[in-house]
Amino acid sequence: MSSHPFPRVMPTATAGAQLRQLRRQAGLSQLDLALISGMSQRHLSCIETGRAQPSAGALHNLLMALETPLEQGNGVFLAAGYAPRYEATPLTSPAMAVVRGAIEHLLQANNPAPAIVLDSQWDVVGANASAAILFDLVGLPVSAMQGLNLLATLLQAGGLGDHLINAAEIRAVAWQRAAREALSNPALASLLESLPTPDCLALSDTELPPLLLTQVRSRQGTLSFLSTFTTFGMPQDITLMSLRIEHLIPADVHTWQVMTAAYQQSV
Repeated sequence: MSSHPFPRVMPTATAGAQLRQLRRQAGLSQLDLALISGMSQRHLSCIETGRAQPSAGALHNLLMALETPLEQGNGVFLAAGYAPRYEATPLTSPAMAVVRGAIEHLLQANNPAPAIVLDSQWDVVGANASAAILFDLVGLPVSAMQGLNLLATLLQAGGLGDHLINAAEIRAVAWQRAAREALSNPALASLLESLPTPDCLALSDTELPPLLLTQVRSRQGTLSFLSTFTTFGMPQDITLMSLRIEHLIPADVHTWQVMTAAYQQSV
């Protein structure tokens, strides 16, 4: 069990104080942020010190310029006396039809390479046929993908992590990435606290390759993948901001051949 104390979302403070903290965390001066958001430095200074009340539109522009997580942005709106501005629309909602269509297109286009859709808690909320094929190739039941959490299957014994040749490296990278996200995500922080912390989180002393590959032990030998992520540009909904598609692209001829043959047999 991990005992790492993850900080929670920024404590309640005035909207100006929260904006100042967010600006400093982003490494921006007042002048930098003023130029990015189209606001005078004097007005921004007055907002940060509480001498001026920002309009809802100005607050939105500042939060977008700071690339603030939308849930955290809602807290700033509340502190400024406004109702929360950003919603978390269920992916199954009719309003999300165009989003579901785009996700399905990306998943299918990635075949015969595996691809999965992750939400803010690292739950797998979508996958293509090749992701199920990869599970079968490593000896995991395809049914295990239902309700699967990627962090849990990587970090806990008996999951996908046990089938990785370079499990220590992949587990360390996943844990560190999730730990950063957990700084503003209490639910993810709680999940991480329930999972085992990787034994070694230190950087390797050896020469590092240009890209860390995911190397999987399968019935067809070692399969190697490189990982890329697709996210939605300019999201203004909490659900959309949290979604990302992970594409596992075969990194060698053997992996391409195995995945292509297995996919062709499945269709």
